[in-house]
Amino acid sequence: MMAVFLCGPLAHPPLLAAVLGRTPALEADDLADHRMAALWQGAFAAPVPAAGQRVEGWLCRELTAEELARLDFYAACHGLHAESRAGRRIYLAAGTGGLWQEAEWRARFAAEVAATAGDVMRAYGKRAAESQRQRMPQLLVRGAARVRAQQAAPVTRRLEAGPQDSALLALAQPYAAFFAVEEMDLRFRRFDGRLSEPVRRAAFLSGDAVTVLPYDPVRDRVLAVEQFRAGPHARGDAQSWQIEAIAGRIDPGETPEEAARREAEEEAGLTLGALLPVAGYYPSPGICAEFLYSYVALCDLPDGVEGVFGVEGEAEDIRGHLIGFDDLMALVASGEAGNGPLILTALWLQRERPRLRG
Repeated sequence: MMAVFLCGPLAHPPLLAAVLGRTPALEADDLADHRMAALWQGAFAAPVPAAGQRVEGWLCRELTAEELARLDFYAACHGLHAESRAGRRIYLAAGTGGLWQEAEWRARFAAEVAATAGDVMRAYGKRAAESQRQRMPQLLVRGAARVRAQQAAPVTRRLEAGPQDSALLALAQPYAAFFAVEEMDLRFRRFDGRLSEPVRRAAFLSGDAVTVLPYDPVRDRVLAVEQFRAGPHARGDAQSWQIEAIAGRIDPGETPEEAARREAEEEAGLTLGALLPVAGYYPSPGICAEFLYSYVALCDLPDGVEGVFGVEGEAEDIRGHLIGFDDLMALVASGEAGNGPLILTALWLQRERPRLRG
């Protein structure tokens, strides 16, 4: 068996367990004339040549041929290539990459990357590593959503479910691009106590997202945005431009609050004040795995603050609208404001507005 040098994220035990199916024994080792380079905006890292520097890591001597193939696949999904050095197999990054901070990685990314590894390895033997590498940003978003999904949620009236209350029999992903569709054959606990017969269910995977509605309590108005939306267009809606709260997905390593502030800058050029949580919820749990975190943000909204914004290169064309509170509620009542997050947030603001203005 060839010894394998592992370092950085590749040596993280939960990640190794997801890749190999077990956690192998490791012994301390190092790699001279290399440094760790940040990949995927710091979510991953691998060695690159650097004279006079040294990478501390671990040596694994006991991988089977199948385990080595699985590790090769996972490394290739991150754009790494394998080389043999002094009897060791080493996975190296292409190019240079920025400086990687291990402490920051453990705090912000470790749990998310380990959760992502399971999704990456589901394609082993079914899909080329290059296709997974191209989808890595989406896979990392999905992994981060898995981590947030494990946070405790209230259970007072509904079934308090445990691992024994559902059984996954088969899993397939017939479509995977920017979004993905997952098909599951499963059984679930019925209310009479028995497990159901096997059923097939499908879910649309898009990761977690935030919405935020800036509100100026002095001027009593909000800033909403308008943009073309594929969903109404696919439905056949002649009015595919939607008036919405500012919205966007939560990137790997971000908190929902950080994502809300970033999206406000990108979509409206705004720096937000206090963020007030409205709700965390599944907008359509029968078909979609998306979870939304909605906020109202206190903000100064003088005349002229609206404009046209969007991230260059992402085909975003987003127009801002300053809307008085009464006009906002009229849009909700008429149906022109016809999307769930804005309606929910407007109703929350209607309830809380006297307190905020006071």
